[in-house]
Amino acid sequence: MREAGGSVRARLRDLVAAWDPGLLRLTAGLRAVSAIALTLTVLALLRADVPHLVAGAVAAMVFTFAVREKQRAPQAVTLALGLPVALASLTLAALLHTRVVAGDVVFVVLIFCAVYGRRYGDRGTTLGLIGFQMYLLSLFVGATPRMLPQLYGVVAVAVTSSALARFVLVPETPSAVLDRLRDAFRARLARLVSAQLDLLDAGSDEIDKALADVRAGTARLHETALMIQGRLEEGTAGESVARLVQRRVADAEIAAERLGLLLLTARSAERADTLTLHLPGAPAPPGGPLPVRDEATAALRRDLRALRLLVLRPAAAGGAGVAYVRNRLLGYRDGENLPKAPPAVQDVFRGVGEAARAVLGLRVALDGPQDESDDSPATARSREELDAEDAAIDAGEEPSGREPEGLRRPTTRAAVQVAVGSSLAIAGGEFLSGQRWYWAVLTCWIVFINTASTGEILVKGYRRLVGTVLGVVAGLLLAGLVGHHTWTAFALVLVCVFAVFYTAPLSYTLMSFFVTAALGLLYTLLHTYSLSVLVLRVEETALGAACGIIAAAFVLPVHTDRRTNELLVTTLERLAEVTGSAVDQLSGGPPADLLDQARELDRALADLRAATQPLTHRGTPLRGRRDTARYVVALLETCAYHARSLAATAELLPTHPSIAADPRLRPAGQRILANITTISARVTDERSAGRVTTGPTVASLLEPDVPGTPRWGRVTDRVLRHLQRLDEAVLGLARPLQVPVAAPRR
Repeated sequence: MREAGGSVRARLRDLVAAWDPGLLRLTAGLRAVSAIALTLTVLALLRADVPHLVAGAVAAMVFTFAVREKQRAPQAVTLALGLPVALASLTLAALLHTRVVAGDVVFVVLIFCAVYGRRYGDRGTTLGLIGFQMYLLSLFVGATPRMLPQLYGVVAVAVTSSALARFVLVPETPSAVLDRLRDAFRARLARLVSAQLDLLDAGSDEIDKALADVRAGTARLHETALMIQGRLEEGTAGESVARLVQRRVADAEIAAERLGLLLLTARSAERADTLTLHLPGAPAPPGGPLPVRDEATAALRRDLRALRLLVLRPAAAGGAGVAYVRNRLLGYRDGENLPKAPPAVQDVFRGVGEAARAVLGLRVALDGPQDESDDSPATARSREELDAEDAAIDAGEEPSGREPEGLRRPTTRAAVQVAVGSSLAIAGGEFLSGQRWYWAVLTCWIVFINTASTGEILVKGYRRLVGTVLGVVAGLLLAGLVGHHTWTAFALVLVCVFAVFYTAPLSYTLMSFFVTAALGLLYTLLHTYSLSVLVLRVEETALGAACGIIAAAFVLPVHTDRRTNELLVTTLERLAEVTGSAVDQLSGGPPADLLDQARELDRALADLRAATQPLTHRGTPLRGRRDTARYVVALLETCAYHARSLAATAELLPTHPSIAADPRLRPAGQRILANITTISARVTDERSAGRVTTGPTVASLLEPDVPGTPRWGRVTDRVLRHLQRLDEAVLGLARPLQVPVAAPRR
């Protein structure tokens, strides 16, 4: 019974870890609720009235979500600096309470400075956000100079409560976050293996859903890998440890993605294209499920379950059974005990062995040395390979790019745009309401956060408006239920605040919904609630979004096409760097820092994927353009997968005698790099006359010169396969990007 309970808890823990990697959303929500609850408790004991309770709750929430640093010491410094900034902002707003024009001018200047401060990193962003929000808070509660002493005390209580919630009640250290992200990576890896198991058995009417689940699982695993990479520097003991974990996570991600592709190929009439895993809605390749009662299929089903067990099994829970399973799976790498089956099915077993090896490396990197007493020769060889790789890992410095200057700097441009948009919002908002015009300014400010093009701002403004309209309906219902019960209303506000923080990374529309519902409750507490007030909020929100879009479109505009083209060029440059360095090393060149280059490629691709959201949004009327954008991003994800795989293999050269450099790879690599450069030049300048060139397959370039020489004498089949697929994917980019294709000269 106890074991069953523990199993249920473990499954629940894995489910939560997979749904909320690192428990980052849960932590943020609990921290905000704790800070607000503590503030309300202290103020209630001091017999504060309802307006000051509302001010304290809002201030506690602002100081909780504004701080962005990951280390505890910088967080404490930022909180300490935030207090005088908050008090100065409150003072300005209160002193200018009756001077409308001067107050508006100061507010616009404050907005400009707050956005411009983002160029100074996390602390500048936080202090600017605190200054802006505290000015808004003063307008929200109608602060006057006579109220300042009490408001100072309320803000001091809120800052103290936020610090206690952050450092005592809901503490969070970079190492603890990284540990939880590692658990999330394992959980998502196990869920991906489960989806692949479903893909193995899916019938013709289930294949599309099973393939969609594999795609989603692969994307979530990659998302978690990127989150881990962003936390390695702060969460590990040193650079070498960080690079080791990064390498093992990358190995596991590549092995899992390769296993999914091999499964697709095994149940297909032809070799599956990697693009199938990356293009949403792409049909499964023709073919059918493997024979249900076939011995090889039964063994494969058993081994996929065993692989999932190895992923989830705690390091401490060893034993002969686990060792036996691990040894069997690792034996497939060397072709041991492969069942009698078609070559494509045998490749899946080899893929299972490679995935088991990646899981072993991940476990050693995350949990330390393991018991080796039950190792088979195949497992011992895998451990020796991992040890040799670990010893070869060396830290390297990341290249620093030159930032644009003047009005071309993103922070400066955004500051000017927000200042102009806010001026329009103030003017228009005061026509709608002389008291609550600041709602329009708030919306204008928010639609510019984490956006960089007119299209992104348009989509964000639309989502905020939809969430606000739905939130107004919820606010009406909640206000009717609460009536004048103060503490019931505050309890519901806490629920809404938790939902705001928990849903913010998932859906901006949901976040806006809960923000508006919470505001309806706060206005109920202030006895200023009415249907007209909530309708006014919708009007001000629409006005603020419109002002933000107008400012983005006409003041130093960055159109979506220009933004996506810039990021596309950056992604192609990073792809060329990784591919060039990997092929050079595989051809006998000097070692390069391939891990960091692959990480930069992933980041560039993530930025491009986010920037194309306005183009791929389901509401866009330009369906052809939407499909093209999706296809290009999917092709680039395919290119990135093969480039990461080449980089991972190239890093094995110094430690694996079975993988040796082959200079005959260089011509194929040079053609691929030339094609990437040609495509990049065409994206940069449509007048570019360059053409991409096709050529013989990579495998044909490596035909043996001497009869009887093994075909794969100096490189592995995997290197050839990834290089060939990368060549095909780069050529595939030419058509949607309208780059001419020319056959090579003979």
